[in-house]
Amino acid sequence: MSLPAPQRAALVDQVIATLRTQITSGAWPIGGRIPTEPELVEQLGVARNTVREAVRALAHNGLLDIRQGSGTYVLATSELAGVLHRRFRDARAGDVAELRSALETTGARLAALRRTEEDVRRLDSLLRRREEAWESGNVEWFVQADSGLHRGVVAAAHNEVLAGVYADLGDVLHANLRRNVGDELTPEGYMDHARLVAAIREGEAEAAAREAASYTSEWTGWTGQPAAPGG
Repeated sequence: MSLPAPQRAALVDQVIATLRTQITSGAWPIGGRIPTEPELVEQLGVARNTVREAVRALAHNGLLDIRQGSGTYVLATSELAGVLHRRFRDARAGDVAELRSALETTGARLAALRRTEEDVRRLDSLLRRREEAWESGNVEWFVQADSGLHRGVVAAAHNEVLAGVYADLGDVLHANLRRNVGDELTPEGYMDHARLVAAIREGEAEAAAREAASYTSEWTGWTGQPAAPGG
């Protein structure tokens, strides 16, 4: 009995795959607006209905957020991240802070034990970017830079599962950080992260873990307040 010949994927599936790659690669970052429908039609060389169906499919899966009159924005980097965003967007801020603390403390401890010279150079660069963002006074830039440094620390742990979970929860954790920072960067709100990077560089695992834990200690525990919605 012969097997049926495999069929070429439908055009809309190809477009979905292309758009998903733009999202997962970071070419279209979380919170950013994707090209308009006419722009996508021109870039992809497909019909408007094909683009529209692909965008709707990714919105249904939680990766995109279609906002009438504004555009379509990246909500998450994977289907699981989209599910987690919807599941935990109204979670208590203290609960999310405790989760951040658990993941980032573990990440920092492992990073101090496993970091490579390349990891250290990247963390130094991310730390400089964070300092520059703070000096600029731009809250959104600072939150992005601070999130980037913490992602870099977790990446330096070289634990694929930890990094994957942290990435899929990224939108929820980012929203928690954005809420904690507030609407203005003030001197009393500054938290030095140089000691964290130094501890990782020197291989001081427990010192790195303590530093990471200290950043969320003010926000952990019961607050009775919902976490801010993401992106």
